[in-house]
Amino acid sequence: MYRLLFSLVLRHLDPERIHHLTIRALALLSVLPVVKKLLHRTLAPSDPALRVSAFGVHFPSPFGLAAGFDKDAACAEALSALGFGHVEVGTVTAHAQPGNPRPRLFRVTEDRAVINRMGFNNAGAPAAARRLRRTRGVPAIVGVNIGKTKVVPESEAADDYVTSAKELAPLADYLVVNVSSPNTPGLRNLQAVELLRPLLAAVKQVADSTPRRTPLLVKIAPDLADDDVDAVADLALELGLDGIIATNTTIRHSGETGGLSGRPLKARSVEVLRRLRARVGDRLTLVSVGGVENVDDVWERLLAGATLVQGYTAMIYGGPLWAHSLHRDLSRRLKRHGVKSVTEVIGRTAP
Repeated sequence: MYRLLFSLVLRHLDPERIHHLTIRALALLSVLPVVKKLLHRTLAPSDPALRVSAFGVHFPSPFGLAAGFDKDAACAEALSALGFGHVEVGTVTAHAQPGNPRPRLFRVTEDRAVINRMGFNNAGAPAAARRLRRTRGVPAIVGVNIGKTKVVPESEAADDYVTSAKELAPLADYLVVNVSSPNTPGLRNLQAVELLRPLLAAVKQVADSTPRRTPLLVKIAPDLADDDVDAVADLALELGLDGIIATNTTIRHSGETGGLSGRPLKARSVEVLRRLRARVGDRLTLVSVGGVENVDDVWERLLAGATLVQGYTAMIYGGPLWAHSLHRDLSRRLKRHGVKSVTEVIGRTAP
């Protein structure tokens, strides 16, 4: 039914307008406790074989929603009720900002892809913190992805990230430093190890000081050279980070200016994951994102060494029940292979 709706109606409408209407509907669902609990009971992953632990956090499944959808932490509970094992909100910046001029979101329907140049449009860390302080009516694992405020110069980036971390780290199940979006000028420069080291060290100090010690991860771009991927991996080990999320969107495409996500990103995302696993083994939690569409993609990432897998773009084409369907398929595959726990699959084909 959703595919027909998308083909006949949604694909012809402005994608950002549809996105905002969806967020509003899910935000309304988040404050309807009876409906929310009913959906969670029906759609959330409940198979014990899907449970996985990473950096001290217990996840109901390895598959969750990537950052970029719920930028302001407006509807994480509703998204969990729709079947995501975890929800990563953001990217949140220390200060509110409108993002880049419209149009800034484009579907590439023939490739089941999206190009965005949103530019971290969000209401700022204090606003996100207020929403995250609300009592959760359904179980939800919520990660928070933080980025640099556009007007802050590179020389003050670490302080800007620290400001966000102080607001949000105590409220997050895990915290992600995003230095890999292509839509904030100069942001990807921060992936250079000499700039990244002091930034991550400063944020880690904040994350380590929270009452429960908030796990800290860094999110990298698919466009990094292999040697730079290795350098970031080594730095993450050196600083004692909890994990790496690979990868963000790519600028290597011929469409509109911005970052491309979806099916075309699949091969490079897997390639970076395999390289990271070969470099760090199981000493870091690896989270794979980029071109994840179905159970085959999740299975491949798990075998290659990802403990957690994320998706987003495919939901635009697959609809609100996408995560629930994917978890159902993953449970069936585990049973078909005689696997009692998804943890037995992780890293099985990794070098």
